[in-house]
Amino acid sequence: MSDNDSPAFDTTFGDLRISRVAGHIGGEVQNLRLSADLSAETIEHLNAALVRHKVLFFRDQAHLDDREHQAFGARFGRTVAHPTVPAPEGTKLFELDASKGGGRADSWHTDVTFVDAFPKISILRGVTIPAYGGDTVWANTAHAYERLPSQLKQLADQLWAIHSNDYDYGADRVLVEEQRLRHHRDVFVSAVFEAEHPVVHVHPVSGERALLLGHFVKKFVGLSSTESARIFELLQNRVIRLENTVRWNWRQDDVAIWDNRSTQHFAINDYGDQPRLVRRVTVHGEPAVSVDGQRSKTRSRPEATNDARIDEVIARTA
Repeated sequence: MSDNDSPAFDTTFGDLRISRVAGHIGGEVQNLRLSADLSAETIEHLNAALVRHKVLFFRDQAHLDDREHQAFGARFGRTVAHPTVPAPEGTKLFELDASKGGGRADSWHTDVTFVDAFPKISILRGVTIPAYGGDTVWANTAHAYERLPSQLKQLADQLWAIHSNDYDYGADRVLVEEQRLRHHRDVFVSAVFEAEHPVVHVHPVSGERALLLGHFVKKFVGLSSTESARIFELLQNRVIRLENTVRWNWRQDDVAIWDNRSTQHFAINDYGDQPRLVRRVTVHGEPAVSVDGQRSKTRSRPEATNDARIDEVIARTA
């Protein structure tokens, strides 16, 4: 049996050759040089493969710099800066630098769910990778929902959650350094956002139902904080079961692209004081849609955001 005929490889997306990394999520795309110049057909196949595999990995992308990274990301839609964390000058990149207070995303989350139209795709590039440690783990939130008992599905289908960037940062972390708490307070929560999302939403492309949870959840609508915490733990633990995850061991110049609508992720903080720098291009999404057709809504959103300011600067200089 050739590699192309092996069940470990997915060759159903045009010329893409994808090696499966785990049982329910993750594929490594072999021998593809990421670029804004890729054909429309290849981008279409990447989008389709992403919906199926949830996260795609690419080795040896040393040719990508900040400009090329952003140009490639723009092939998937309108790119946006993080709402509160300043981007490196002249970019819309979200930077995670372990030497700074906000550089260790070591809690399970879906990106930026504290806004109603949260990102659909994230594209992360390894700029400086530690000699050991610093892996990232992704979980398949659609498969987690699929595996729920029918009684839990019925409960989850009815729930709505309030998501906010002003969440309990230290709740699931041990011995959080003062620098990290200060960054969360002074930068990440410099403007407070809140959105209401259905706990179960329908993926706009695949039609799959997926759980929309993660650490930005403050409480469930209509329930007390205590009740919310107990139900959240029950459902969140279903998302992050080991058989539902894939763990990626980063090398220098790796790129990971994930479908933010059907995943959560966690950056493992086990590399001590080693440098770790990654940069993310974020592709604008749309409000989630519940099983009965209702859409996510904004509860609180400041008028001025980083993205709005960057767009204004670009417009003035264009």
